[in-house]
This record gives sequence, C-alpha cells and structure tokens, in this order.
Amino acid sequence: MVNVNKLKAKMVELGTNVDELSEKVGMDRATFYRRLSTNGQTFLIKEADAIVRELNLTKDETNEIFFSQFVA
Repeated sequence: MVNVNKLKAKMVELGTNVDELSEKVGMDRATFYRRLSTNGQTFLIKEADAIVRELNLTKDETNEIFFSQFVA
C-alpha cells in the first residue's frame, strides 16, 4: 500500500497539487484521484516511477511512500 498521507505531504511541501502532478506524469486527473482514494493500491509501477522522478524523491522517501507497510 502507498502511504498516501506522505505522498500528499510531499506534494504540499513542493507546492504542487494533484492536477499539476497528474498532468506532469501523464495520468488523467480523475485516475490519479481514484488511485489516491484506494490508498494507492492500483498505482502501476510506471506511474509510481514517474511520480518519484517528478517529485525528485530520495530513496528513503520513495520507500516510505511506496513501500510502506504501515499507512497512517
């Protein structure tokens, strides 16, 4: 499961929103919102990879967001 809260917090920290990020990673805005509402269970690897690159996440941040066993 994706730690959606950490992903959203990182987006806020970087001053971006779902509309901007979804466009930058080539994903429909509604699809992005749907992925977030399911705790990221349906994010494809290529989508997660694009998000990591676009947000310039560190390895630790990537692990905390996309490979977290515990979601707040």
